Amino acid sequence: MHDKYIERWMHDHTFGQDRKRAGERRTLIVIAITAFAMVVEIVAGLMFGSMALLADGLHMGSHASALAISAFAYYYTRRRAGDARFNFSTGKVNSLAAFASAVMLVIFSLVMGGESVRRFIFPVDIGFNWSIIVAVGGLLVNGVCLVILGGHGESHSEHDHGVDFHRPRDDVHKREAHHEEHAHEHHHHDHHGHVRQDQNLWSAYLHVTADALTSVLAIFALLGAKYMGQYWLDPLMGIAGAVLIVAWSWKLLASSGHVLLDMQAPVELRDAIKLAIEKEADNRVSDLHVWAVGPGIYAAEIAVVSSSPQAPEHYTALLPRGIPLVHVAVQVHTFTTDSAQHEGKQRLARYGASRLEKGRYSDGEAQ
Repeated sequence: MHDKYIERWMHDHTFGQDRKRAGERRTLIVIAITAFAMVVEIVAGLMFGSMALLADGLHMGSHASALAISAFAYYYTRRRAGDARFNFSTGKVNSLAAFASAVMLVIFSLVMGGESVRRFIFPVDIGFNWSIIVAVGGLLVNGVCLVILGGHGESHSEHDHGVDFHRPRDDVHKREAHHEEHAHEHHHHDHHGHVRQDQNLWSAYLHVTADALTSVLAIFALLGAKYMGQYWLDPLMGIAGAVLIVAWSWKLLASSGHVLLDMQAPVELRDAIKLAIEKEADNRVSDLHVWAVGPGIYAAEIAVVSSSPQAPEHYTALLPRGIPLVHVAVQVHTFTTDSAQHEGKQRLARYGASRLEKGRYSDGEAQ
């Protein structure tokens, strides 16, 4: 075989990470708005002595910092997508940014909770009117940011649709063009249960949502203190906001850590892959690993046992088209009566050896 033909079978490992996502531009706009509102709320909280308002400003500051990390992650992911040092491109930078964002949220929430406890012990005078006005302004800012980020933090037009990078390059390009032309026809893919979200955009949306809830708590505390004399509500809402941030941060740590640690994909997705292969002939999947390599895209390693084995490409063609698999490795084993008998003898030998070793260990303990 001449080397000039091998390129046709080489794999593309950018996996769409070199594209500029719509979430990047939206995140930059929200950063500018959030940073401005943060400065206003912190200054107002210090001037008018409102802990709830100061906590809301600090919370908004944590979001601005986290959003800045997300913006950098977008840039780095796009610029380094073709770097061969990354085995599966730069998709996990997205999850790394989300993890760092969650850690920052925990730190800010601890600071906010500690200051709220101090205000419980040493209360200060509050300028209610201006504090309420600024808090309402902060809530409006959060509402605008939520509209800009859009919906539930994902855009269907940004989804990857499972291009099979183990096919010839010209076929890959045809499939990519087909998906670009018919992206609106693929809503049925979601039934496999795989995670679709751009974690950067998703984390940004949840950041701003949590900030909006904190603004609501601040307004409630200020109104309660002004009209009912319940001054303890102000620091209490600061503590409640801190607890809210920690609870949400834990979920973000778990979801991003799941990707960073290469944990298995959702069981529904794995079952769909296994069923697609095993419904043909006497195929059996003896080993299956599916893990996320980027926002909503997966890699898979599959071991198939069959009495009538086919080429690996045959089994990749059986995989559901709705599952966004961008890298698949298939290992094929031939099942025969002799191989089954040989495996049975090996298992029996291993069982006998383990029993013998256990007996020796027990005798040693008795002595």
